[in-house]
Amino acid sequence: MINPTEVNSLIRLLDDPDGEIFEHVHNKLFSYGAEAITYLESAFEEAFDPIQQERIANLVHEIQFSNLKNDLKLWNQSGAFDLLQGVLIINRYQYPDLDEQKVINQIEAIKRDIWLQMMNEASPKEQVKLINHVFYNIYGFSGNTSNHLDPQNSFLSQVLETKKGNQISLAIIYSIIAQKLDIPVYGVNLPQHFILAYLDESVQSEFESGILFYINAFNKGLLFGRRDVDMFLKQLNLKFDKQFYEPCSNTDIIKRVIRNLISAYENLGSADKVRELNELLEIMDNPGGVTVASFQ
Repeated sequence: MINPTEVNSLIRLLDDPDGEIFEHVHNKLFSYGAEAITYLESAFEEAFDPIQQERIANLVHEIQFSNLKNDLKLWNQSGAFDLLQGVLIINRYQYPDLDEQKVINQIEAIKRDIWLQMMNEASPKEQVKLINHVFYNIYGFSGNTSNHLDPQNSFLSQVLETKKGNQISLAIIYSIIAQKLDIPVYGVNLPQHFILAYLDESVQSEFESGILFYINAFNKGLLFGRRDVDMFLKQLNLKFDKQFYEPCSNTDIIKRVIRNLISAYENLGSADKVRELNELLEIMDNPGGVTVASFQ
């Protein structure tokens, strides 16, 4: 437990003009971690000095970002099994105070509406047709074509609120819902695009890996086949690579979300955000030698 009197005394010293005193106070408050945030936010509301307000805001962000990095590292090292949890951690970068249970409930509501209409003997294509109907027609999700570079397209909470997202955010929500319904739909890391694959190893198909067909979540759940992927790669002058056809890991998905955010903030000229997001990418690239789970 931290001492409230001591914390508040330290906060009052945050606007000290002496650099050494400020650094000592800053480091001491930072060491308290998340426990100090409530006190810092209360002090921010009462502060009139713009220097003190700025330093409080920066310190709150530093603590929250440090916690986010730790959570992401733990998620990655633990096997990255829960994609929703990984996306929620990234969501905290812009929305640290978000009620994450609200996001979980929104996804559960979509899943429930699909489940209520799902027939037991539905074929894979019938299952996807139903998901598409509920996801796009009833809930109104669509690709954000007018403002594709907006960073909000990559934050799960905002995509669920606005019903608009980029290729990967829509595909993530789509695949999470499908998997909750025991429908084997997984992300495929195509260059310049992100698609989904319906995987069924028990069914004979034209693919060795058991992929029945692909789904374009950005284009209202359009179904297509391997030849379409071949043609897409040919247009990009890319040679055959197995990873362009098969499901990728949850780690790869989160790394792609981070890279999308880096591009979005580079476009906006937000150098600090680009630097911090590169730190998150570094965590994902160096999981500490722990084997990262595949999509299964």
